[in-house]
Amino acid sequence: MFVRLEAMLRDTIFFTREGYGVVKYGILVISHGSRSESWVRLVDEAVGAVQLPAEIPVFSSFLEIVEGRLIQDGITHLESLGVTNIVVVPLFVSSGSTHIDEIAYALGAKKAPQLPTDMKPFAIRARIHLTTPIDDDPVIAEIVYAKIKALSTDPERETVLLVGHGSIENGFHQRWRRGLERLAERLKRLGGFDEAASAMLLPNQIPDRMEHWRKRKPEHTVIVAPLFLSEGYFTEEVIPERLQGYSYRYNGEALLPHSGISRWIERQIKPFVDKMQDGTRTRL
Repeated sequence: MFVRLEAMLRDTIFFTREGYGVVKYGILVISHGSRSESWVRLVDEAVGAVQLPAEIPVFSSFLEIVEGRLIQDGITHLESLGVTNIVVVPLFVSSGSTHIDEIAYALGAKKAPQLPTDMKPFAIRARIHLTTPIDDDPVIAEIVYAKIKALSTDPERETVLLVGHGSIENGFHQRWRRGLERLAERLKRLGGFDEAASAMLLPNQIPDRMEHWRKRKPEHTVIVAPLFLSEGYFTEEVIPERLQGYSYRYNGEALLPHSGISRWIERQIKPFVDKMQDGTRTRL
């Protein structure tokens, strides 16, 4: 009888540093959402390619627009599978996004949002473990470089300009700036570029950056790298519009599709997977 009981509970009972009990991890990936089916498909493909132990369920959820796949839908689904600990991976470019602030509040990871929000606290029974957004992760730098590499012909005479959405809100703006600047430096080292800089669309910093480099190093070619999860309005319309009148190279390629996004998600959840696997080695 004891052997049968062990088999029944094999995937859910662990000894962990937190003590003995029924512990089952699940992964909730949150991205913004879009009306574009191709945008949603690219995110789902990246999440679907994440390599995890078979007993850990994953749900790809969205902040808005994608009905039936919203954050509460993901929480409810994972809890219905017996998940007690949800590792939340915010698939957003920057911790300076105001969405990160309101999501953290609604998940109960912080007592109050920094800015007013319409989001209400989610109905959650599981324990939430909130990981960090992309910011200046080296895996992301490698993805961006892979996207712009073909545009580079003479790195020592080139400047790379990393462009992100940005924010005008105090605190959020600074976090956007730090992440973009550090990621631009990673790109500089990866590609051997002479210079690297960053710019936000909000506020519009592109003209100042382009004027700066045109005056300081007119012989240099500026390679513009968009930092967006997927291609769309900002990469196809806004960035080219704000670059009008300047000389530059640009292909508009966003982070997705690229297998590195799946690897980034795996890096975010690895500490929790390791903890779970440590528990299985001391299972009843």
